[in-house]
Amino acid sequence: MSQKRDFISVTDLSPSETGHLVMLAAERKKTGYASPLQGKSVALLFEKPSLRTKVSFQVGVAQLGGYSVYMGGEEVGLGVREPVSDVARVLSGYVDCIVARVFRHSDLQQLAEYSSVPVINALSDWEHPCQTMADLLTIYEHKGSLEGLTLAYIGDGNNVARSLCLALPAVGMNFNCASPVGYELDQESVSIACDRGEGTVTTLRSPGEAVATADVVYTDVWASMGQESEAEQRRQEFAGYTVDPDLMAQARPGALFMHDMPAHYGEEVAHGMLEHPQSVAYPQAHNRLHAQKAVMEFLLAGD
Repeated sequence: MSQKRDFISVTDLSPSETGHLVMLAAERKKTGYASPLQGKSVALLFEKPSLRTKVSFQVGVAQLGGYSVYMGGEEVGLGVREPVSDVARVLSGYVDCIVARVFRHSDLQQLAEYSSVPVINALSDWEHPCQTMADLLTIYEHKGSLEGLTLAYIGDGNNVARSLCLALPAVGMNFNCASPVGYELDQESVSIACDRGEGTVTTLRSPGEAVATADVVYTDVWASMGQESEAEQRRQEFAGYTVDPDLMAQARPGALFMHDMPAHYGEEVAHGMLEHPQSVAYPQAHNRLHAQKAVMEFLLAGD
């Protein structure tokens, strides 16, 4: 039996595997899947509420021929009602894969350490790798390739920004990240990303400077789940970092606008931006289904 693999970080995939999964997702989206998860079960362990992640995983498992069991945070009490190690060992005897959406990235790492089945990161405070795979698929579909493109991320150097930073150089893309003082991406992630491929990583203050060379403009909420108490302070400190039609006009002609949703209109994004002629936010959301199916096939069926 081959050694199990996890998808906790985008760095769990080699650069070549990252590109392979994007191509696999694009191909399977057109041609459909067989049933690579036939007879397999997947635990969906969610500490945080979700629309896109929950539905796309549940539907995706079913479309691949498998069966999913959803558990909310109150049902398991990860690390509270039971130690993470016990949860991992018990679930490993029931299911073939654990998909976990958690507050603490360290809990995911423990799940992976003690689980004998693959663990997939459906969001943590440190990374959101499944979102990034859907993002890459969306860019590929609309641009025809990935290599040589530049994505400008405007806003908080959060989990979404980190996964994008770590993934894009691996597929030959450049990553510009504009954040206010104190909200930048950590230097360790930037350094790791720069060693993963030919793409460049540039951290900036000015949104206008970041988008000037951009083929894709991307933003996310200023205050993520669990940061609600900081929302007012962040609104003040992120003033000037709203993506609106004027900022999009400064990007390269035909640049895509992306947002991983949910959107906080009037904050990181202006009203109407998700319906902007250059927006691909809704196809981006829909591609969560296809990217995650490719990840599950890769981990569980060895494609």
